[in-house]
Amino acid sequence: MSRIEKTFRNLKTEGRTAFMPFLTAGDPDLETTRKLILAMAESGADLIELGIPFSDPLADGPTIQLANERALAAGTTVTGVLEMLKQVRADSEIPILLMGSYNPIFVYGPEKFCRDAAAAGADGLIIPDLPPDTASELTHPAQACGLDPIFLIAPTSTEERLRLVAAESKGFVYAVSLTGVTGERQELPPELAVFIERARQAISLPIAVGFGISTPQMAREVGKYADGVIIGSAMVKRIAAAVAEGSDPCEAVAAFVREISFALGNCRR
Repeated sequence: MSRIEKTFRNLKTEGRTAFMPFLTAGDPDLETTRKLILAMAESGADLIELGIPFSDPLADGPTIQLANERALAAGTTVTGVLEMLKQVRADSEIPILLMGSYNPIFVYGPEKFCRDAAAAGADGLIIPDLPPDTASELTHPAQACGLDPIFLIAPTSTEERLRLVAAESKGFVYAVSLTGVTGERQELPPELAVFIERARQAISLPIAVGFGISTPQMAREVGKYADGVIIGSAMVKRIAAAVAEGSDPCEAVAAFVREISFALGNCRR
């Protein structure tokens, strides 16, 4: 059983919802990213989604696009991200999922990437622009190396698509709360709970919801019917603001993680 599976199983036993913050590797630099991951783990995160920066991401809104640009300008590479992850593993066993566009992985070589990612301590892969029905060149070596491939579903997903994602995913399924790109929203889509309930009819894996969740109140609401809550843009924005102000981004992130974790700790499903 993978670290991802163990985490969701333990949280289900406790009646809690998983919290999965996202950050872009290398924003503002890889050493700060290492410290941020450890701060998140120590402050209540259950899993961490680590973005591999790319110049032309498919699903990211302006906040994460800018983070990608800053990370690339700082010289962040796939190799550098994996080396940093090895350093994290000296201090933490929190499940870490690598998320990013398929292009850098294709250039690196899918089999080599999976071997190196697993050796560095990654637990899973989320590649939004790689559909499950054409992903075998990555999913086969990933699973051979012990990496969980995680695919996405959306409110527009058909029953056939839900079943396909259920068959090809391991660990959990990533439910996009709305059609569009990442970014903070003022409110949750009114049909989100119905969408998750429909997805559960076809999917037995845990379902984590991302895109648009930006406050403890929103996280608490999603936690009533989802197995996990993913927050990206709101987290990335706090990191950027702290760096711009000359303050410690780890303190800003730790405070926000504690807020969300406290909110989710009150969610009993």
